[in-house]
Amino acid sequence: MTRTSTTTIIIGAALAGLFAAAAPAAPSKTAEPAKEKCAGIVKASLNDCATSTNACHGHVTTDSNSEAWIYLPAGTCSRIVGAHLSGAIDPTPPNQ
Repeated sequence: MTRTSTTTIIIGAALAGLFAAAAPAAPSKTAEPAKEKCAGIVKASLNDCATSTNACHGHVTTDSNSEAWIYLPAGTCSRIVGAHLSGAIDPTPPNQ
């Protein structure tokens, strides 16, 4: 082999390794990103679940209801002014 072809092979292998390392891993179909229930910031009729004053999602009639919550990516709620984590239990059956 000539020096040029050996160098080309080494550079090609190095680039392939870099691209493989930079490629994102395929997401798992069973793994869901962590979520948290964030309350106190929801616009009227956009809540994700029931509260003590209504029986279903989307039925809150006031903005920023302290009980009405929505799902957000974990770690987001504490960054929003007026928001707080909700300990409410979501009665929605899990997807099967």
